[in-house]
Amino acid sequence: MRILFLIFLVFLFSIPAPEAADLYSFMDGEGGIYYTNVPGNGRMKVHPPIKKTVSKPSFPSSSAMEAYESIIASAGQRFTIDPDLVRAVIKAESNFNPRAVSPKGALGLMQLMPFTAKEMSVANPFDPEENIHGGVRYLSELLQLLNRNLPLALAAYNAGPERVIGRNEIPSIEETRNYVQRVMTYYKDFKRRSKI
Repeated sequence: MRILFLIFLVFLFSIPAPEAADLYSFMDGEGGIYYTNVPGNGRMKVHPPIKKTVSKPSFPSSSAMEAYESIIASAGQRFTIDPDLVRAVIKAESNFNPRAVSPKGALGLMQLMPFTAKEMSVANPFDPEENIHGGVRYLSELLQLLNRNLPLALAAYNAGPERVIGRNEIPSIEETRNYVQRVMTYYKDFKRRSKI
């Protein structure tokens, strides 16, 4: 009996531990690109970047931000959003990592969920220009829906509009409350830096 138990333990510990879910992309017949965690024929595995163990700086290097400055300015002008606010959202969402993938499946610099990316006409969420324009368009639409109330729009961006619209308050979700506070802090920091 003890031998069977030992064999069972050896077998149990030889099974590899589950890792984070893989992400796959595929195109439908009309050319729409979709993302899923289910493998299958015609689906390509999306490879996020390998995480580094070094700690993140409080602000990304100026060269990392400068790479997206013209896109941020263009998107801000097109959708009437302050570029410093766009920078603050990108900082909070991905720390300027264009290949970022969240555990919930949000993608790219502005961490667009696949269905949001599709609604904002973003074919490739890992393309910085598409991602930033899609994210800024989405934020602009949320601001319009919420009477230009920035904290509510940020809460809707993070938690989903259905949790904010009609309630007129930031939901009592700790992650969302922290997110709104973090973006507002970054926004003030970017405004201060742009005046220097």
